[in-house]
Amino acid sequence: MSNVRIPSLEDVTILAETFRLLGDATRLRILLFCLSGPKSVGDIVSSLGFSQALVSHHLRLLRGARMVKGERRSRQVFYSVADQHVHDILVDMTTHINEEHSDE
Repeated sequence: MSNVRIPSLEDVTILAETFRLLGDATRLRILLFCLSGPKSVGDIVSSLGFSQALVSHHLRLLRGARMVKGERRSRQVFYSVADQHVHDILVDMTTHINEEHSDE
């Protein structure tokens, strides 16, 4: 494996909270939808079929965890995954669950 340093207890707690946030299907669908580029709240609401209040709530949590970032354009805010690390985690795990497993 790689030479990853052993994280502090505080870092492990933050990491566990991040994975807990990813464990919610609604938040995960929002993140996956935003992989292809910035999306407005209205785009997320209409494409995923959630209420605006629900989407706004989950985006607030995802922003707080630095999983998404928002960019204001006039009166709208467009959301995208925060960085390449978040992008790679989502793509890698999606690829992983779609792989054929030869040991089954």
